Amino acid sequence: MRETVWLIPLKDLDDDARAIKLGDVAVMELAAGQEDFVGDPFAMMLMGLEDESRVPYVIEADGAAVGVFTLQTGAATLAGWPDDDSAWLLRGFLIDQGHQGRGLGSQAAAAAAREAHKLTARLGSGQAGVVLSVNERNPAARSAYEKAGFAESGRYLGGSTGPQLTMYREFAG
Repeated sequence: MRETVWLIPLKDLDDDARAIKLGDVAVMELAAGQEDFVGDPFAMMLMGLEDESRVPYVIEADGAAVGVFTLQTGAATLAGWPDDDSAWLLRGFLIDQGHQGRGLGSQAAAAAAREAHKLTARLGSGQAGVVLSVNERNPAARSAYEKAGFAESGRYLGGSTGPQLTMYREFAG
């Protein structure tokens, strides 16, 4: 049976619940080599809480925190997208090393796109989809994003760790 992922928006939690979730994030670990592709999950969540354009999330499965990501508005060009405002930027996406290889990344990436669509409707912000960049040296992440409905839409050479693929998922309906 496939696990279900839940997305917990940190900005919607009260201070006590947020502190508990941040404690869960603080003990997450990257798999060997992933530090080239993604930053420290705890630091990313703190930055997301401070920045009005970012919405940080904790990914949960089977009652445990298994990963994080941030949706950001007005920043899509950071992934090689032609403009900042027509797409949400999915950034800082990671699954804790102890939970990798179970399909949670694909499920969470698809759920993130659905969440961005809901945010767009609620905020009336006009985005048509979600964009991300994935390092060309990270085939596992690329595969997870493809399984989540993201399609390659170009190559981005602005990444600090080498060439990136720009991937996009348009909102359905």
